[in-house]
Amino acid sequence: MRVAIVGVSGAVGQEFLKVLAERDFPMDELVIFGSARSAGKTYEFKGKQLTVKELKHGDDFKGIDIALTSAGASISKEYAETITKHGAIMIDNSSAFRYVDDVPLVVPEVNPEDARIRPRNIIANPNCSTIQMVVALKPIENLSKIKRVRVATYQAASGAGAQGIAELEEQVLDVAQGKPAKVEKFAHQLAMNIIPHIDVFLENDYTKEEMKMNWETKKIMHTDAEVSATCVRIPVARAHSEAIWVETENPISVKEVKEAFENFEGLTVIDNPANNEYPMPLFVSGKDDVYVGRIREDVTDPNSITFWCVGDQIKKGAALNAVQIAEWLIANGEVK
Repeated sequence: MRVAIVGVSGAVGQEFLKVLAERDFPMDELVIFGSARSAGKTYEFKGKQLTVKELKHGDDFKGIDIALTSAGASISKEYAETITKHGAIMIDNSSAFRYVDDVPLVVPEVNPEDARIRPRNIIANPNCSTIQMVVALKPIENLSKIKRVRVATYQAASGAGAQGIAELEEQVLDVAQGKPAKVEKFAHQLAMNIIPHIDVFLENDYTKEEMKMNWETKKIMHTDAEVSATCVRIPVARAHSEAIWVETENPISVKEVKEAFENFEGLTVIDNPANNEYPMPLFVSGKDDVYVGRIREDVTDPNSITFWCVGDQIKKGAALNAVQIAEWLIANGEVK
C-alpha cells in the first residue's frame, strides 16, 4: 500500500500527516509532494524524515494506490490526470470536482457507498462547513425526511488557511497594543469583530460559501431539501460552529433526536444547559467527532428541531474525512 500527499506543506497537508499517524493508517510507504518552493523540505512522520518531492507531470504516481490532495483547485484540475493515470485513487480536498456529475462527493458517515462509483478515479471531499452539518443531519433524516434546513455558521480564521490564522494572531497583538490592524487576507479586520462574508458574492446575494452548503448537501444526501445559509467569519483560530434549524416532514421529539445523535457514528452529544455544558470551539479543536448540543424544539414550528453544532474544520472538515474515505475504500475491497 503506497499513499501520497499532495500539498503537504499547507495546513491540511500537515493535518494529513497527523491523522495518518494517529490512526496508524495501513500503508507501506508514504510519498509527499509539494510546489517547487517546498521541494526538498523534510517532515517527520512516525519517527522518519520524509523529503518533499516537487509535483510534476510524469510517472511519479505510478504504484501509488491513494493520493490525498490539498493544493488548491487549479492544481487539482491540472494534475488530476497525472495523479490517476496509473490507477491511483485521488481523494481531493479542493473545490475542483465537487460539482462534477461523475465525481462522488463523500462523507463516510453519510454516503460511503457513493465512493464505489468513480469513473475518473477521483473522489471529492466536501466543503468543511457542509461536512459537519451533514454528519448531524443524517440521523435526523433517518427519523423523518428533511424538508428544509436553515443554518448560520460561525467559521474560524483557519478556514482561510494558515494565512488566516496568522492574520488573526497578528491583529490581536496589534489591537492589544493600540496599533492599527493590518488587513490582507480578510475583507475587514477580524480581531474584535465578525465578518458576515466568506467567499465571493453571487448574483442572488448569497456568497459562494453559503450556496456550497445548499449544492453539496443535496449531492451528498441525495435529497431535494433546500439549505439557506448565512456564513460568518469569527475571531476564533480553529473549529467551526453552526446554528442549525431543521424542518422535517413528520414531527420528531427532542428525545428521539438526542438518541439518534448519541447512537450515530462520528457524533458526540454535549447537551446539559443546566450546567452550562454545550460544544464550543475551545474544546472541540483537535477532536475527531462533530459535537452537537442545545438540542430543542423550534418554538415557531412543531415540525422543526434546532441545535448547535461544532467541528474541527481542518480535521473532520478536511484531512480526517479524506482519510476516512481511504479507510472505507480499503475495508470494502476497493483498494487492495
